[in-house]
Amino acid sequence: MTVHPSQAHSAPNRQTLYVAIALLLGIVVGELLHTMLPNTGTINPLLSQIIAVFAVLTDIFLRLVKMIIAPLVFSTLVVGMAKMGDTQTVGRIGIKALLWFFSASLFSLLLGMLLVNILAPGSSLHIDLPAVGAVTGLPDVKPTLGSFAAHMFPKSIVEAMANNEILQIVVFSMFFGVACAAIGELAQPLVKALDSLGHIMLKVTSYVMHYAPVAVFSAMASVIAQNGLGVLFSYGKFIGEFYLGLLLLCTFLGGIGALFLGKKIFSLLRHIREPMLLAFGTASSESAYPKLLQQLERFGCDEKVCGLVLPLGYSFNLDGSMMYMTFAVLFIAQAYGIEMPLGDQFIMLLVLLFTSKGVAGVPRASLIVIAATLSMFHIPEAGLLLLLGIDQILDMGRSATNVFGNSIAAAVISRWERALR
Repeated sequence: MTVHPSQAHSAPNRQTLYVAIALLLGIVVGELLHTMLPNTGTINPLLSQIIAVFAVLTDIFLRLVKMIIAPLVFSTLVVGMAKMGDTQTVGRIGIKALLWFFSASLFSLLLGMLLVNILAPGSSLHIDLPAVGAVTGLPDVKPTLGSFAAHMFPKSIVEAMANNEILQIVVFSMFFGVACAAIGELAQPLVKALDSLGHIMLKVTSYVMHYAPVAVFSAMASVIAQNGLGVLFSYGKFIGEFYLGLLLLCTFLGGIGALFLGKKIFSLLRHIREPMLLAFGTASSESAYPKLLQQLERFGCDEKVCGLVLPLGYSFNLDGSMMYMTFAVLFIAQAYGIEMPLGDQFIMLLVLLFTSKGVAGVPRASLIVIAATLSMFHIPEAGLLLLLGIDQILDMGRSATNVFGNSIAAAVISRWERALR
């Protein structure tokens, strides 16, 4: 799955520029639509139709990306593990990855908790609180050990691929890859075929990415058209403090990465800027997965390490989302004037550390985990309504941070394995 350097430079640079321009145009067009077609109590019918068109354009891109993910994860992981040749290497890389993920997640949660306690964004909120019994409209999915097991272990690989359950695909691929390595020569024709499939899917990725600026423009224009830039001022303190937290988190993770990578950290940042912009613009870290895998290999990460670490990271290492969960729970508690003792806050961190893994495949998973945590600590779930209007704006930042965190993890573990080119 090696990508030749000659493929690596001019096109990605242009593509990053196009995505950045689309992002800015989306903001401008969205604000114009919001100003020209204002909502008076109910949403303007014409604006509603325009937003529906934007939603379709974004949805097409996300569907095309999801179409790539399952075959790409399966082929890269199986080929990588077959080339590793033994379960000992797989286990060693897996343990290093989980050690990194656990540490990074815990740091994200702690940093979020520290910042909310210091800055107290909920205490100075000048927005009417929703009634305690108000309905949030979120699906009633409680994170449990059973839901975690169901989310992790597939009963059918076809069903797992159809639903894009990355963790289930990873589990099946690991069994499959280890079996290929154990059989040896007999499995080689299939391993070669899957290697070809991986290259084909990366080529398909390059075709799909030509459409990325349209999706980013549509997603951004839709958010601003509905809420206007005014929403940024109403919730300015909360949004600003959350993004400050993300910046501090990225700085810390980048600093740890620099200890391992040295000056190569700057090259890594150049390589991952387009996947990060993509995740930011579409508010979906999943949309950046195929491009991120491609760019990490171009940077010099070992394909075997990337094939294992990245899919695992997408299930276990969502640093931006982890920080958001502590931020949101404590923000809502502050908004309702509920004091949470430090002991309860640490219990909440441990709860979030594990329950967040149980519903990762569910849409708006972060909000569902937050709702379950709120009810556990007797904080009104209706407080989530405060965040629903700006969730997309917050999701953009946390999605880009998730991509950044997984990039650092893949690069560091490649270096740790002495496999960084």
